[in-house]
Amino acid sequence: MSILNTQQIMEIIPHRAPFLLVDTIEELTAGVKAVGKKCVTFNEPFFAGHFPQEPIMPGVLVVEALAQTGAVAMLSLPENKGRLALFGGIRDARFKGKVVPGDVLMLETVITKTKGPVGYGDGRAFVDGKLVASANLSFMLT
Repeated sequence: MSILNTQQIMEIIPHRAPFLLVDTIEELTAGVKAVGKKCVTFNEPFFAGHFPQEPIMPGVLVVEALAQTGAVAMLSLPENKGRLALFGGIRDARFKGKVVPGDVLMLETVITKTKGPVGYGDGRAFVDGKLVASANLSFMLT
């Protein structure tokens, strides 16, 4: 059972369709960790061009989904309500598998460090329990 549905996620982060890349939050420890789920469908707008003959979710959007999951973790803290979490950087991004229509993408982002408005997190994305992407993310809260 999900902890947050799409509507509740949209109350925390400003992303909207077609750029909201997290459907539900399955686990949440505010300021520490979030686990999200994205049910990838053939109707995703990016599949029209990436690639028409073999639809694959772009890796950069998998990383964005990890960042949105981390943003839910950080912006769930009462003191961060109404703020934005902006990308500061992406390091050590690795892509180990394809994400295709029909996949259920599980997104886990753990906040590893914060100092003032700047923070860092480790993100990992899975399909069927298999690691498909990972990245170290940095962000700034505005």
